[in-house]
Amino acid sequence: MNIEAIKAAVDAGQTVHWVNTGYIVHKDSLGQYLITYRHGGSTIGLTDQSGTRLNGDEAEFYVVGANNDQS
Repeated sequence: MNIEAIKAAVDAGQTVHWVNTGYIVHKDSLGQYLITYRHGGSTIGLTDQSGTRLNGDEAEFYVVGANNDQS
């Protein structure tokens, strides 16, 4: 998934994961898109500071319930 597809999915209320179901992409109250590790609470931004490069490979992001093997 690219940046815009990830943001659109989060905004639509879909559950987006990075790498595995332990990592969830969400939007905070300030409008920032973040990746949080559910079991430890560690959080990083979805993108680098420029907002143009994902903090991960596009192929590593997926929506639960979408046609993929990782759900």
